[in-house]
Formats: sequence, structure tokens, C-alpha cells
Amino acid sequence: MAPPDGERHFIPVLLLSTALIAGCKAAPPSERPTLQVAAAADLAVAFEELGKLFEARTGQKVTFSFGASGALAKQLSQGAPFDLFAAANSSFVDSAVQAGACDATSKASYARGHLVVWTKHGGAVLRSLGDLQSPDIEHIAIANPEHAPYGKAAREALIKAGLWGALESKIVQAENVRQALQFAQTGNADVAIVALSLVAQGDTGHHLAVDPTLHGPIEQTLVVCNHGKSRDGARAFAQLALSSDGQALLERYGFERSAAAQLSK
Repeated sequence: MAPPDGERHFIPVLLLSTALIAGCKAAPPSERPTLQVAAAADLAVAFEELGKLFEARTGQKVTFSFGASGALAKQLSQGAPFDLFAAANSSFVDSAVQAGACDATSKASYARGHLVVWTKHGGAVLRSLGDLQSPDIEHIAIANPEHAPYGKAAREALIKAGLWGALESKIVQAENVRQALQFAQTGNADVAIVALSLVAQGDTGHHLAVDPTLHGPIEQTLVVCNHGKSRDGARAFAQLALSSDGQALLERYGFERSAAAQLSK
């Protein structure tokens, strides 16, 4: 869950723009180190496309390490040399900052995520969360709520809907939201409660939107990190994510434009 508004510290878009301009005066693209981005698993599809756009515009290569936000924050606190951390909520960014791994002044909310219940073609077609109680549904995959924001949101939604007690025995926990989807895709679970961004493109199955009022907002947040080799590249990638082109790309994958990102229109 994102912290109260008064506790958020979004990077001013002007500062990001200035940093992007400064980055253009750096070494030629061929001499710049590969940009290393630690990104929440829900970004696995969208950020691959954003990465291609970044490489086309800057000439700098970028690689991604996708995983649960909490697991990535722990790696950063242990010295992992990432240049940028794009988490699925702000709390794990805050923990990375507190560990000295990332720069608090660069923190920015870049999107708001949405939760869906997904089933593959030929599986159950759900019309409400209450349908999860059907005896035909034996296993429901969610990401581990302890370190995955989408798993935490899924548990919150089921609790608020009054269904957690009836469904808890059916819950199968995955390491991250992408793995939760894979459980349902492979038949190891009948249903997965996952990020819309992973299933928004293509005819991959059926999905039912989860009412966002049933859980805390999934305020996706990024931050430039201290142990990497390309701070200028990290700032440039952050600026791209907040730009109108970056936001349009993220919206195609079901993300909602965040309040901070709206400033960069």
C-alpha cells in the first residue's frame, strides 16, 4: 500500500529533464555501460517494449531483472549494482533508500497498476469474485503478499470482499506476480489474481477486473540507485517512463497515469 500523500516525495519533472540533457553530454552511447534496471514482475512485458524505445533513442543498451519488489529491494540493500529500481509500490523504494542503495531525491511515481482475476481459455469464466468459491476452482494463484505488492493487493481484496476465510485453503503463493500467472497458464492453478499489465495485450484468456476500492492503490514508483555505473542513463530512462510517449506505452498495458506522471504531459 502506498504511504499517505504527505509522505510521498516525487522527483520534479524539471529536474529529470535537466538530468536528461546533462546525460546527453556524457560518453558516446557505444562507450556507456549497459543500463541495469531492477523492475517489478508486473512490468515484464511493458518494460521490454519501453527498453527498446530507450535503446532506439539513446543508443544505450538496457537489461532488466524482473522480480518481486521486496526481493529486488533486498538485493539492492545488499549492494546489487542496479542503476534504476522500478517497484510496484513506494514502500519497497523507501526501504532501498533507507538502506542507502538509492537516491531519495529521484523518487517518482510513474504509474498506477490494476488487479485482475485471470483464467485461460477453456477454463472458468468468472463474473464476480464470489465465483471463486465454486467447487470447480481448486487452486487460486497469487504472488507472495509479504514481498509482492500485487499479492498483497489480492489478499486485501479478498479480505475486504469477505472471501478470504472461504478461499484461503485454495490459495497457492508464487514468488512474484508473473509466476502466479504462469501457474494458471500451465494448469498448476485454475485461476490467478495478477496484474492487468501482464494480460492486457493479446487474446491470452479471460480476465475479470478487481474493484480497486477493495485494496490499497498500487502506486508504482521508481528511483535512481547508487551502486550502478550509469546514473545518467537511469535518469534518462526515468524521464522516458514519465514522458508522454512512455505514459502512452504504459497505458496500452493497462496502467493508469499516476498523479506525478501527469505533470510531465
